[in-house]
Amino acid sequence: MSMQTALIIGASRGIGFELARQYRADGWRVIASVRKPQDGAQLESLGCEVVQLDVNDAAQCAAFGKKLATEKLAIGMINAGVYGPRTDGLEPPTDADFDAVMHANVLGAMRLLPLVGPAVARANGRLSVTSSRMGSISLRTNAGGWLYRASKAALNSLLADTALTFGAQGAICVALHPGWVRTDMGGDGADLAVADSAAGIRATLAGLTKADNGKFFNYDGAPLSW
Repeated sequence: MSMQTALIIGASRGIGFELARQYRADGWRVIASVRKPQDGAQLESLGCEVVQLDVNDAAQCAAFGKKLATEKLAIGMINAGVYGPRTDGLEPPTDADFDAVMHANVLGAMRLLPLVGPAVARANGRLSVTSSRMGSISLRTNAGGWLYRASKAALNSLLADTALTFGAQGAICVALHPGWVRTDMGGDGADLAVADSAAGIRATLAGLTKADNGKFFNYDGAPLSW
């Protein structure tokens, strides 16, 4: 059997880096994207194939799509994203903050999902977007970070459309909440180690069936409501 390939978009640090590390440790071929070239050295030392890709750059995304045209991805993960302003109430974002969050978390995914989807479908693989419970409308108990919430709710909508499009072609497409993880974004007070989140995500993806296409899961495989 040939080596399985995992693609991780947004692998320079945090959960993305740890996913790349764990897949490599298990003998997978890993294609890992980073925004800045200097962020790729550690991934290269692990044996990952590092690609420079800024999801805000349409030309880079299109060029990356050409590279994917012949790939078969057992795993394709869209993990790039930003949090934006840390608001508690309904504070209107600046134009710059709105554009930064929505471009990275929503437009970036809209550019990449049509490119990654066919490569995952060719392998009857699993495609995931790194979403958040904060993007769930039904699970909300506070309005903190409402711009980030809006971006992740939009990302969940994109995942549903992606699942309708590529599910019929053999891909299983899901949105994943990685947990509250001790990363730059999650902070030191978060309750989950990066390695545990990544291991849970990998196990959840490995255990998916066709019936799971288009669903939203916690990192540990528990279903989440939209």
